[in-house]
Amino acid sequence: MADVIESKIKNYRTAPFDSRFPNTNQTRNCFQNYLDYHRCNKALSEKDQDTSPCEWYQRVYKSICPSGWVNGWDEGIDSGSFAGKV
Repeated sequence: MADVIESKIKNYRTAPFDSRFPNTNQTRNCFQNYLDYHRCNKALSEKDQDTSPCEWYQRVYKSICPSGWVNGWDEGIDSGSFAGKV
C-alpha cells in the first residue's frame, strides 16, 4: 500500500477534484488540506511511523493555498496562536 501512495505522490501534478468542495471557491479546501497534513504528521509521528503518506496533503495545500496564508499559519503554529485544531 505504501508503494501505491508513493507512486501517486510521484505522479502528482495538481490538486485533484475533491467532492467535499465542489464549488469554485477553494478556500475551505486549502485550509482543510493544511489541517489534514499537520494532523496526519502529528498522528504518525507520535506512533513512530513513516510520515510519507502525509506528503499528499502537503502537496495539495501547497498547490492551492496562497503562500502568504501558509506562512501566516506556520507562524501561528510556531507561536501557539493558530486558530485551527491540529
